[in-house]
Amino acid sequence: MIFHMGTAKAPISYCNIGSQFQIADAPKSPARRAFPCRPLTQMEIGGLDSDGRMFRNADEMWREQVGVGDPQKKSQWYNKGINYWEGVEATVDGVLGGYGHVNAPDIKASEDFLNTILAERFPDAGRGHHLVALDCGSGIGRVTKNLLIRYFNEVDLLEPVSHFLESARVNLAPENLMVSDLHKAANFYCVPLQEFTPDAERYDVIWVQWCIGHLADDDFIAFFKRAKVGLKPGGLFVLKENIARTGFVLDKEDKSITRSDSYFKELFNQCGLYIYKMKDQKEFPDELFAVKMYALTTEMPRQGNRPRLKRTTNRPAIIR
Repeated sequence: MIFHMGTAKAPISYCNIGSQFQIADAPKSPARRAFPCRPLTQMEIGGLDSDGRMFRNADEMWREQVGVGDPQKKSQWYNKGINYWEGVEATVDGVLGGYGHVNAPDIKASEDFLNTILAERFPDAGRGHHLVALDCGSGIGRVTKNLLIRYFNEVDLLEPVSHFLESARVNLAPENLMVSDLHKAANFYCVPLQEFTPDAERYDVIWVQWCIGHLADDDFIAFFKRAKVGLKPGGLFVLKENIARTGFVLDKEDKSITRSDSYFKELFNQCGLYIYKMKDQKEFPDELFAVKMYALTTEMPRQGNRPRLKRTTNRPAIIR
């Protein structure tokens, strides 16, 4: 999948697991047996890795992968992910794992989602205001160049893979952009997501795409709690990610995890975030993971803004 900053092998699962993806058949936890009326949370539901090995729950997987209070083991997890992406070429096809043709439908769906948010959350859809965005997992600047820089006056890029960030500097140089002088790529941070803290109240939107799967759950929660201070009043996070049908799928090659929609929602709750709006990505090849976009706010939405909950039919992808 993807490393910390969303270098974006993004929509792809390299899980050769065939029909073994039957997480619903995983053994019930002791807590589930002891309290049969208590709903099983997604973190208690089993998952599997890219070799088809089953885990009883997320805690079991994370204990094995990053340990418990073991900084060295956790560093190994993150370093392996960085090492994977350092071997990927700095092109659209490279950062999209050979699926460069999904760039157009990805940007189109993101733009539709962003337009809706701007129209609803910002006066005059942000026109006449100095809007600033942070692109987390910016890679080579693909999302910034094709989308964010057209809507925001300043975009900061956050990416831990140095050759990707250097490519982004070139791609986003003023002479390579078809935008006015009022729009620019402002700052380029070569920092891992789990170590980054934004400046207070700088951003109207913090865009997090195809990168959060590289963070362990505790670092996921810690990142969003830190990043809240970087939002202006009324600002939003936008998270765009691959979605597993249930539980999770661990990619052993690049050290990332694809979480289910319910798993994400449990983490959002622990972060103190609320779903303002969400939408499914359309027009992706059938063999890829489903992808969902979430607009997240630190404020509890009014009743009329709460999205209707429905059972997901998303299925994780299998590339044979």
